[in-house]
Amino acid sequence: MTNTYITRTVGICESQPITAEGLKSLLGQLPQFQFAGAAGSLEAASELVAKKAPEILILDKTFGVQPLLHWMLQNNIAGRTAAVVVWGVSITESEALRYVQAGAKGIMRKTADLNSIAACLRAVSAGTNWMEDAVFRELPRRERHGRTDLTPREAQVLELVEQGLKNKEIARELGIRPGTVKIHLKHIFEKTGVKGRYGLALSGLKRAIAPPTAAPAAGNSFH
Repeated sequence: MTNTYITRTVGICESQPITAEGLKSLLGQLPQFQFAGAAGSLEAASELVAKKAPEILILDKTFGVQPLLHWMLQNNIAGRTAAVVVWGVSITESEALRYVQAGAKGIMRKTADLNSIAACLRAVSAGTNWMEDAVFRELPRRERHGRTDLTPREAQVLELVEQGLKNKEIARELGIRPGTVKIHLKHIFEKTGVKGRYGLALSGLKRAIAPPTAAPAAGNSFH
């Protein structure tokens, strides 16, 4: 019988060699994925991407939030196209939000089982983002009201907040004053019952997640 899988190459940037070896072994159990190489530092990851061009790159959160964000930014500027999956022992919602805003396509914990890892890689390779359900356990209570009460301008401001823009950037984007942005935010907080910019952004990220179309796993895909 002909293998109908389209093989995707996966690179690993991991601080612990034994963990990288274990992940490599797990990839060997997934026929649709091929190990493309491992790197022990972000600098080595850049070389791996340049030389082997893996379609997916799993990045270890241990290297630090800011270094990872900087690395993703620099690689986006350089036009490198590896889809990044950030994984770590623990990842907070606010960290996950920053990774996604920086261009990460997947968020996964190192305690994930093989089915979850496979679901994440399949979603990412298909062009869909994926995040493990457990990342959302600390999500604040649901919004008090829906977003239908927002005015069109408030909805625009909210969308830009969810994208990570600051007040001055939102004002410039919409052609309004920063003080007007603050007024819109005050109304948005009152109408939704969500407190703070991160609360709005996290709520938006949660709302954007769609149920997986593949076999159920401990995660969700989102666009």
